[in-house]
Amino acid sequence: MRLTTDALTKRYDDFELHIPDLEIEPGTAVGLAGNNGAGKTTFLRLVLDLIRADEGTVQLDGDAVADAFDWKERTGSYLGPSFLIDFLTPDEYWHFVGQTYDLDEATVNERLARFEDFYVDEPIGDTTKYIRDLSTGNKNKAGLVAALLPEPDLLVFDEPFASLDPRSQIQLKEILKETLEARDATMLVSSHDLGHVTDVSDRIAILEGGEIVRDEPTDPDTLEDLRTYFAEAIRPKETGPADAEA
Repeated sequence: MRLTTDALTKRYDDFELHIPDLEIEPGTAVGLAGNNGAGKTTFLRLVLDLIRADEGTVQLDGDAVADAFDWKERTGSYLGPSFLIDFLTPDEYWHFVGQTYDLDEATVNERLARFEDFYVDEPIGDTTKYIRDLSTGNKNKAGLVAALLPEPDLLVFDEPFASLDPRSQIQLKEILKETLEARDATMLVSSHDLGHVTDVSDRIAILEGGEIVRDEPTDPDTLEDLRTYFAEAIRPKETGPADAEA
């Protein structure tokens, strides 16, 4: 699915997100990196039409997300626990999500089998705990599985690796790569973990102060470049001669 922005602007008090002309071609995975408050989650929420822009549009395959609906049947997303229904068990939740995508019970069960090694603490098909009683990691796993269940053309994730144990983080990276390759899907993923987001992305866009200040394809040097970029932001500026004399 092709994603573009046209003069996109969203304002909150003293903060303004302004992404005028982003373009993501079908089959591309773009990682969003940036410090807290840079605008990453705001942008993802605009993409999913969870909030409305003050100016401009997000477009999917040429249609503004605020004016069309068919893109929702081709999109899977997880931005955090607010996407969950915590009085259901994971099994109940996944089947509910499947129904919203017109998937029958047999198809849902068949697709869930793919995640048995990923969701191991409460076995799929035999989960008894309500989502509200799960660990934070397993809550996130339940949401991630639900997002992947419909095998969508667009995936949108906010901090998908958060609270996952090392084994599950590695598995998730493999699942995402397999999904992107199998379906030629487009993905937007925001993460504070520079290593993981680099591993699963074709491009990295850095947001700073509500604007994309860098947008570059990933290569073997990307991770070190990102670490250097963010390290420079916290280093004290060198003292110049005038400062030394003061």
